[in-house]
Amino acid sequence: MGRLTVAAVVSLWAIPISILVDRVVPDPYMDEIFHIPQAQRYCRGEFRTWDPMITTPPGLYYLSLAYVTSLFPAMWFAKAATTLSSICSTVILRSTNAVVAIICSVLIYDLLIKLRPNLGEKKATIYAIILASYPLHWFFTFLYYTDVASLTAVLAMYLASLKSRYWLSAMLGAFAILFRQTNVVWMLFIAANSAITYAEELYEKDPVLQNKHESMLKDNTFLMNYMSCPISSGLRKRNIHNSSTNGKKQSISRGTDFSQHNSTGFFGEILNVALKLWSLKWKVIIAFLPFLLILLAFVAFVIWNGSIVLGAKEAHAASPHFTQMLYFGLCSVAAFVPVHFTEAANLFQSFRKHKIIRSSQLVLALVAGFVAVHFFSIAHPYLLADNRHYPFYFWRKLIQSHRMIKYLLIPLYVHSWFSIVSILGKCQSRIWVFSYVVATALVLVPAPLIEFRYYTIPFYLLALHSRIGKTKSWILIGTLYAIVNIFTLYMFLFRPFHWEHEPGTQRFIW
Repeated sequence: MGRLTVAAVVSLWAIPISILVDRVVPDPYMDEIFHIPQAQRYCRGEFRTWDPMITTPPGLYYLSLAYVTSLFPAMWFAKAATTLSSICSTVILRSTNAVVAIICSVLIYDLLIKLRPNLGEKKATIYAIILASYPLHWFFTFLYYTDVASLTAVLAMYLASLKSRYWLSAMLGAFAILFRQTNVVWMLFIAANSAITYAEELYEKDPVLQNKHESMLKDNTFLMNYMSCPISSGLRKRNIHNSSTNGKKQSISRGTDFSQHNSTGFFGEILNVALKLWSLKWKVIIAFLPFLLILLAFVAFVIWNGSIVLGAKEAHAASPHFTQMLYFGLCSVAAFVPVHFTEAANLFQSFRKHKIIRSSQLVLALVAGFVAVHFFSIAHPYLLADNRHYPFYFWRKLIQSHRMIKYLLIPLYVHSWFSIVSILGKCQSRIWVFSYVVATALVLVPAPLIEFRYYTIPFYLLALHSRIGKTKSWILIGTLYAIVNIFTLYMFLFRPFHWEHEPGTQRFIW
């Protein structure tokens, strides 16, 4: 019932709002002026024609082509269309994302059930519906952009890996890359952590391997000096359990939370995992060979293409935009206020207990934040010239409102990342958290343009692993999302404006 309820509720807003958007804005808008004509070329069978302004692969167009093909028999029978290309209208193409958004909401539900088996069907249903209304994801459900399909493919890949269906996960990873190139990073993130889980599970099932591993560590004094945790203990905090595991065992997680992190233990975990992976290297390679093949194919494509992006390469050249990480931290706080607010108290207690270590970490983080803000704040020409996007106002009205504002925001940036690490550290190992931070950086830092929708996938991974126990907190989050969604939809549909230097109706958009 959970899946059906989630799909039904999401349909209740996806379908009518899609109809409303199509009536008020019937013509392609913003990036749709590139995506929709390209999809229509594919509907006509013109697969060799490519718009040089499109930067992402053609995954969305292939998906739409399959979707339109599935609709064609019924529309031909009803005499609503005579050819495939005749039904590739703006309305039909936009409806691709509406359908995909419903599928995405079901995936969110399944992931919540998988990651938090004690949550229960009722709460998982409520949480999935709320997460499906996350403003950046929700808004682009009604337009023909790649974001909704990209997120859905990544979540499907993640769910398959959690179910140990690694070959299927790899295929979904390849599909995700066809929507957006940077999804190769999330594929590697999921593959790496799945490989660690796979190796640990093999060790847990084989006492001979365990004894061999412990003997190898005991015989190596150098390794033993860097292992602060017992060598027989697992590294991954299990939030996924077999049905036979009782509630008491589920409440005991292996590893430590943020307040117990120390560098020695972290290096110990890395060494422990590295030794396990090395001992089982052939089994791991065979199990995860599809991921490796996809990675090699992707590298070959980048070498052949000369860049990771397909078109408009000059405007999307990779840049050391380290403040993107800080903006993401700030956006995560705004999108998950109750969680970060609660975590602030835990962080304060941690600082009181470990004053020297935490103070050192805080100083280093503040220095890193200052360096990022002072030397690596990039104002892309697209950002400065286009007042249709909300990031334009974020930059002009907040960051550039005073020359000191960007520095005064550094403590908030630092707190947001301390909070993110603390939240994730409660249910995942330090290696998982570290790889999440690295993956997020690899996706965001090279992007010179501030786009809040780039933060969608890392936000969902954060949200899915946030242990929000109180339903009141979720209701507050859902209310916040509803307010933002109503505001942005109203501004987009009913507050159009005009530019003096360019004809046509302009609208506010994320």
